[in-house]
Amino acid sequence: MLSWLLLGVAIVLEVAGTVCMKLSDGFTQWLPATGVVVFYLASTIVLAVVVKTIDISIAYAVWAGLGIVLITVIGVFTFGKVLTWLRVVCIGLIIVGVVGLNLSGTPH
Repeated sequence: MLSWLLLGVAIVLEVAGTVCMKLSDGFTQWLPATGVVVFYLASTIVLAVVVKTIDISIAYAVWAGLGIVLITVIGVFTFGKVLTWLRVVCIGLIIVGVVGLNLSGTPH
């Protein structure tokens, strides 16, 4: 259970790094640019700890997939991006893929 909690922390750190990337204005703003490096490094370190106990294909799919979903939601509500039906369908497919990988389990 701790591994899944840590995976959630890694996802939040990755999303924070991606938001900082947007705010860094092409790495011209030093504080958000520093946030990109710090948050991505921290996320990668936590993800490395997680894959000791969760299969890497599952952990990475959840990390990347939920990161994409969260960044899309943040983009809509914070940066004024448009949420089209195609984006909603694609986000749904990402979620279905992540759930499918989790349900597939690890072969014994």
